[in-house]
Amino acid sequence: MKQQKTYEPGDKMIDLIRDNYGVLQSLSSFGISLGFGDKTVDETCHRSGVDTTTFLAVVNHTINGSTTFRPEALSMSTLLHYLSACHRYFLDYQLPFVRRSLCDSINPDDEMGRLILNVYDNYTRDIRRHMMYEERMLFPFVERLMRGETSANYSIDHFAKHHTEADQSLKELKGLILRYIPKTADNNAMLSTLYLIYNNEDWLTSHQHVEDNIFVPAIRHLEHELKAQRVNTALTAFATADSGETITDREREVIIAIVQGMSNKQIADYLCISPHTVITHRKNIARKLQIHSSAGLTIYAIASGLVDVNELKRG
Repeated sequence: MKQQKTYEPGDKMIDLIRDNYGVLQSLSSFGISLGFGDKTVDETCHRSGVDTTTFLAVVNHTINGSTTFRPEALSMSTLLHYLSACHRYFLDYQLPFVRRSLCDSINPDDEMGRLILNVYDNYTRDIRRHMMYEERMLFPFVERLMRGETSANYSIDHFAKHHTEADQSLKELKGLILRYIPKTADNNAMLSTLYLIYNNEDWLTSHQHVEDNIFVPAIRHLEHELKAQRVNTALTAFATADSGETITDREREVIIAIVQGMSNKQIADYLCISPHTVITHRKNIARKLQIHSSAGLTIYAIASGLVDVNELKRG
């Protein structure tokens, strides 16, 4: 089997499309128009105001499943625009188009035709509900993260945990058509419609993989960045006025381990340091913060954002 190429900014866009016509719809969702001549991928993206790194991350993942990208290098605004445009394409164009094709292939007035259309309409409602949830909850959440705002009630893990494929009705529909389509149906038209349905399934699977393997990691990185910024700010504020010293990254790790109930030996093993070094860190922490008890360190860790109080309760 021929190894799929991984495309780079200097490759010509026309070559990418010639080799992989299936990404044509991605061009539209990114807002890239045809007529790019012999321009490179980077030149074409720049002309359309599209982040090249993000475009190639999506395209290479679509073509060959590549995940060789750095989440911090992606443009969240480009990803949001792309995914929103994909939703509009699928909900407003592709789903109605397949339904019209179904109606042309079968008799929607007889019992079998009505049942098949009913299964398709159920599928359409499932997909619409799935995508509208993302637009109502996930996308605004990401926009707030981009403004530096975090949420105590929602995180990308909430979304990722429940992000399942919403195409069970489509699989059922394919099976019904293949097994039980009435002989009165237009066979050629039905074959064409079935081909559209399979293409829809492939597109939706690819779309969900982009969300799971590109969008979710990028959001998670952004969340972690904001949390780290809050922690650093809080730690600076909590530095004692007497010593003028701040808590180091290693001391921060020791505090978290103490709050989680680890012994000195467990902390040493976890951080790959000696128990004696752990004791030294604990002395320095007590001196800097003027806090000598585990309970006091727990209060400090919660107030400074090192740990989440809800996670401690669950533990």
